[in-house]
Amino acid sequence: MDIELPRSLIDYLVQSRVALALASVEEDNPLLMVNPAFCDLTGYDAADVVGKNCRLLQRDAPNDEQRTRLREFLTRPRQPNVRTAIVNFRKDGTPFVNLLYMSRLRSLNGATSFIFASQFDVSRSQPELLADYDRDLGAVLGRLAPIAGEAGIVVEGTLMTIANSAATVAQAKLMLDDLNGVTGD
Repeated sequence: MDIELPRSLIDYLVQSRVALALASVEEDNPLLMVNPAFCDLTGYDAADVVGKNCRLLQRDAPNDEQRTRLREFLTRPRQPNVRTAIVNFRKDGTPFVNLLYMSRLRSLNGATSFIFASQFDVSRSQPELLADYDRDLGAVLGRLAPIAGEAGIVVEGTLMTIANSAATVAQAKLMLDDLNGVTGD
């Protein structure tokens, strides 16, 4: 991997059980790396997605509101993070609802260096699994901060908690039902 990140940070992201990705802040935000948990979740190998924008996971899904939220995050440098449920497709075309969390990794001078993202399939999960994911993502962010800090990178934003996990899962199921004729082809 030709990424300007310290080896300890890359190793940490790769070893995480949580699906994680790092994207460039350059035009169109191409993915720089994805971890094995991301590959397990999406069915894509790193070679399939690195260098491409992660919107490829959306295919033709009707994600208008979610796309607006993501664009707002990417164009508003002061917005530390975003979290939204968005319809994605696995490599085999199977749709799922991804609870996407994105935050900025900044250099000590305040410039955004990378976009950090985490993914979780809420479409088929049980509420207790969502709570486990929230706890695991909180732990990832907590351990990521000092590792990144050693390299002069600041993890911006904090994990926004989910007030009602059952409602999030229900919303995800409605999103899948609303796909109607979208096959992901």
